[in-house]
Amino acid sequence: MPKPVRISLDAMGGDHGPSVVIPGAALALERHPDIQFLMFGNEEIVAPLLNAHPRLKEVTEIRHTDIAISMDEKPSQAIRMGRGKSSMWRAVQAVRDKEADAAVSAGNTGALMATAKICLKTMAHIERPAIAAMWPTMRGESIVLDVGATIGADAGHLVDMAIMGAAMARIVFDLERPSVGLLNVGTEEIKGLETVKEAARILREANLPNLDYRGFVEGDDIGKGTVDVVVTEGFTGNIALKTAEGTAKQIGEYLRSAMSRTLMAKIGYLFAKQAFNALKDKMDPRKVNGGVFLGLEGVVVKSHGGTDNLGFASAIDVAYDMAHFELMKTIRTMLEHDPVGQPA
Repeated sequence: MPKPVRISLDAMGGDHGPSVVIPGAALALERHPDIQFLMFGNEEIVAPLLNAHPRLKEVTEIRHTDIAISMDEKPSQAIRMGRGKSSMWRAVQAVRDKEADAAVSAGNTGALMATAKICLKTMAHIERPAIAAMWPTMRGESIVLDVGATIGADAGHLVDMAIMGAAMARIVFDLERPSVGLLNVGTEEIKGLETVKEAARILREANLPNLDYRGFVEGDDIGKGTVDVVVTEGFTGNIALKTAEGTAKQIGEYLRSAMSRTLMAKIGYLFAKQAFNALKDKMDPRKVNGGVFLGLEGVVVKSHGGTDNLGFASAIDVAYDMAHFELMKTIRTMLEHDPVGQPA
């Protein structure tokens, strides 16, 4: 019988805390019956909510914490206040102590990254971690990183992200050699910042066995799904992510407004309702929720803070896949061929 996947949850994180975390965990358990949970939070709040989900309660251990990190807490303050005590810290610490295979939190992104870096440390020869996000595309899904962990990147960091992103793609998409592109202002080799052009040169000349470097990609290639992995630095990646989210909401509002404007539009909507529902389902951000912190000595997944139970379950799904299919082992294997750093 395969070993269960144990996931630690920051029950108090996010805009809604346990009221979303617990039903989200129950939904994830339906999808993955071999999951077990360590749930960190205020037991007086968590326990009554858990009682409403008997099956989940059977596979969950509650560990009481008095401190919860707020969504507007500065990372430095969050560390001072919650080190060793907050629900967020202890959820990550469980991964460090090998009590859990992965941690999931919907809490403050900056605080979670700072906590994870201090608690877990970065992998050998990886200077800075990155956040990798699943991105719906015209051909399925792609992975985009970094979407906000660190601002700026040198060529070596971009190459490391390409390798780590490809490792994640091998697991998520079941690909032997995922395609990788560097986000740039054009596809021509003469365009772009020197750091991006240098990273392109390294990747092109290295001809790495576990990834297929395809050159530069532009912003519109992300939605097209031109490559399996899109690599950029955190400032640009975060803007791209927020722009895409905003555009999706904008299109949704345009459609709702147009479909209710006239009687004929309403009648037309009735005939096209199935198609509109399919579009809505494709653009639903809850189904691709969960950013993976890559480059750390452990698996940490960040859920969107304002998501509902379906979105949080999706973040747990991501954590499950990363743990079950041994993301850390895959990254270490691929880093052995890193043309920038020393063998991991």
